[in-house]
Amino acid sequence: MIAMTARVRWELSDSLVLARRNLEHVRQIPEKLLDVTFQPLMFVLLFAFVFGGVIDVPGGNYHEYLLGGILVQTLAFGMMGPGTAIATDMQEGIVDRFRSLPMSRSAFVLGHLMAEMAAITLAMVVLSVSGLIVGWRIESDLPHALAAYALLFSFAFSMVWLGMLVGLTVRTPDAVMGVAFLVVFPLTFVSNAFVPAAGLPDGLRQFAEWNPVSAVVAATRELFGNPSAPTASPPWPLEHPVIAALGWCLVIAGISAPLAIRRYRQRTVD
Repeated sequence: MIAMTARVRWELSDSLVLARRNLEHVRQIPEKLLDVTFQPLMFVLLFAFVFGGVIDVPGGNYHEYLLGGILVQTLAFGMMGPGTAIATDMQEGIVDRFRSLPMSRSAFVLGHLMAEMAAITLAMVVLSVSGLIVGWRIESDLPHALAAYALLFSFAFSMVWLGMLVGLTVRTPDAVMGVAFLVVFPLTFVSNAFVPAAGLPDGLRQFAEWNPVSAVVAATRELFGNPSAPTASPPWPLEHPVIAALGWCLVIAGISAPLAIRRYRQRTVD
């Protein structure tokens, strides 16, 4: 038991050091924060004031409907950051230097995870504040609001692992962006993130209704007490969005995390 405790402390200490190393890159290159600060803010202002006056949401206003979708979209595209960062480290050979040091082997992956979750926390703060500025409000009580943020962090956690899996699988950092757009772009825009799924044509509507992004967005809106544009006969994921969203988070993380760890071991084997 003592040996196990010492090992856990060792891995945690090394992971924090590498997380700090990744965050130090932000101090040296502040532009790295653009995708978690100005980009989400731009999306909020763009959709709120360009589309807010022409899209009707039953049971509420578009500004309150919008923010849940923007939050989830930002977290979904957040897979690019860890994917690009870890692919860059693997390409530049920094991992070989780390392996020559007396440090935990898993600290490299866990350090990236910690740094990315810190960046995501900043993005969620920026989005929440900008949402309040354009008219978004939390209409539910405190426990439900905290549950909504906990769900968003769970989704972010799963997307970071997916991003790291992509970064460890592709051969160049540039390829991460292409793969991320190929996966995330249709999932976020063919969903209920920006418009009610019921208004989409057949084929796209069914895809949107069973889309993991739609489930997380619907669950976020329900927990925040925001309008969700209900339909007469919603499919199971939109009828039970919180359960469906948690299930998707578990599936994505449960598949991505072991595969990412396995891929990392394969690429760093002696």
